[in-house]
Amino acid sequence: MNFFSKGWDAFNSDPHEAEQAALGDMGAEEYGEKTTEAVPGDIFMFSGCQDSQTSADVSNVSSFGLPPDSGPGGAGGACTNALLATAYAPGEVSWVELLEQMRQFLGGRGYSQIPQLSSSRQIDLSMPFEIAGGYGGARKSLLVGINYVNHSQGVLSGCVNDVVSMKNYICSEGFMEDDTMRILVDEPGDFAIPTDHPSKENIINSIRWLVEDAQPGDVLFFHYSGHGGQQRDTSGDEEDGMDETLIPEDYNSSGVITDDDLFRDLIMGIPVGVRLVCVMDCCHSGSILDLPFMFTASSGTMSAIQEGGAPAQMFANPGFHGQIGKLVKYGMDFVEQHGGADKLLSMASSFGLPF
Repeated sequence: MNFFSKGWDAFNSDPHEAEQAALGDMGAEEYGEKTTEAVPGDIFMFSGCQDSQTSADVSNVSSFGLPPDSGPGGAGGACTNALLATAYAPGEVSWVELLEQMRQFLGGRGYSQIPQLSSSRQIDLSMPFEIAGGYGGARKSLLVGINYVNHSQGVLSGCVNDVVSMKNYICSEGFMEDDTMRILVDEPGDFAIPTDHPSKENIINSIRWLVEDAQPGDVLFFHYSGHGGQQRDTSGDEEDGMDETLIPEDYNSSGVITDDDLFRDLIMGIPVGVRLVCVMDCCHSGSILDLPFMFTASSGTMSAIQEGGAPAQMFANPGFHGQIGKLVKYGMDFVEQHGGADKLLSMASSFGLPF
């Protein structure tokens, strides 16, 4: 099987074999060092499905058992509400338990989508899940919900509700609904701060706002609930030949936001010592941030962990090699942010890019 051509979805067949393909001639320690050079921030992304899957819009989230004051109820995204139902449950929950309970919530309600976690670091998934993770610095958040109101097709009904519910949750975790939070929605909701439209320009500008001036110890949070898509990759940095995309409110006139855009404006903007947690509740979102480590909560992987046959850990992403090309593509930005062309050349050479 060609893991590099099949990307994230091939990982589900055998994560250990896929990891070996990712490591190549490098050992795990060297891979970790090189990927830290490539992506210096501490970044974690939950997605509700694999790249090849769609993410469900639930007509009524009451069956998820959320606390009565957690949000408006009614329609909502399956990924967002599965995560919140687990996070609100009493007691401590580990990363792997959170993913397993999300999987059970979704599967038990008839949804086939498989939750995934990707990260910039190898982490022990048996450790407690926390948004802040012990970081004590400033907090900033960006929440985007798009129902595609007044569109002729693709109208959703729960994405603004998702933003309200996620806003309430992160505020219980130390974030504030003030000028450190931006909310982009296309319908009114229970918000105490002004909101703006989720246009392509506003989303990209708000992503840049989220990461600007971030300092070590800061915690950033990004939640997106809306449509996601795929389109043919024209830059040659996607091993499966497809770019994953976010679909802004004005996509008909302004186009989509690609994973290349997110890598440039979000991932490359996170400096050392800054923590970013993302929740992407949209279709085709498994690898949309193109991070070097991954974990898919498939039934086989979870059974192996529960039976003691496999560690609860992230695996090297076999598709990450292609993403190093993005650092070359955006080389000037990299040099400005991280300090030297020698680092860029050394890192790209380590991942087999010719110069």
